[in-house]
Amino acid sequence: MSSESSGEERGEIFVHGPSSFNDLPEDCISHIISFTSPRDACVAASVSKTFASAVHSDSVWEKFLPPEYLSLVPQSQVSLSKKELYFTLCHDPLLIEDGKKSFWLEKTSGKRCIMLSPNEMWITWVSSPQYFWRWISIPEARFEGVPELLNVCWFEVRGRISTRYLSPMTRYSVYIVFKTKNGCPGLGDVPVEVEVGLMGQESSQRLIYFVGPSDQRTEREMRDVMKPEKREDGWMEVELGEFFNETSCDEISATVLENKSPRWKRGLIIQGFEFRPAKSP
Repeated sequence: MSSESSGEERGEIFVHGPSSFNDLPEDCISHIISFTSPRDACVAASVSKTFASAVHSDSVWEKFLPPEYLSLVPQSQVSLSKKELYFTLCHDPLLIEDGKKSFWLEKTSGKRCIMLSPNEMWITWVSSPQYFWRWISIPEARFEGVPELLNVCWFEVRGRISTRYLSPMTRYSVYIVFKTKNGCPGLGDVPVEVEVGLMGQESSQRLIYFVGPSDQRTEREMRDVMKPEKREDGWMEVELGEFFNETSCDEISATVLENKSPRWKRGLIIQGFEFRPAKSP
């Protein structure tokens, strides 16, 4: 048996002679790489000096930027290379639409991410007297003001966004981003109903905790309720659900509702609803 055939049986790959790919013109390599993903482009840059040079081309990274990027980035950043602009949009979320939304790109894929500010959300206490809620300013918040829950009995938050803001043919996860004070009395340890779905279609439903139960509950009760996680930016988040964004002409709705517990609720600070590509299984 030849060494080539035995190698194939072991699952090894033999390259006979040098690859002709490096012999292609650099702009041709750049064009090919632009049809991959930002992650693949960074991997390709390690193949050879030719590939590294091709990957740094503006023609590659402009394909990964949103078509309207020039209207999004500050004028002071327009002179940056397209690669620098791309990673700026990944690391520094931009406020758009008069500060009502926060926009950025997922670094590995270039998919669009959006956070709705509380001003874009329907909250049951918006028309209530000031002793039920208040707007506060927090340095680490993306938006100018965020609501703090002071004292309510019935709690409901809803948000809607057109899917044109998001990347098509992409599965998204929806999160509520928040902080709590003093364990969020009356709400933090209560399973809260949430829904996510395209308008006019059946929504997915689940239960979430804003803090988690302090008493001894059954393992099943704990397992069936989504628990919050701490983010790198110091806020907390909990996933409300997922949906597949197939087109750009629909609206997605997210709802958080607690109207079963008679206890008064306080200590919740909401930054917004966040939409970002779902994690791969």
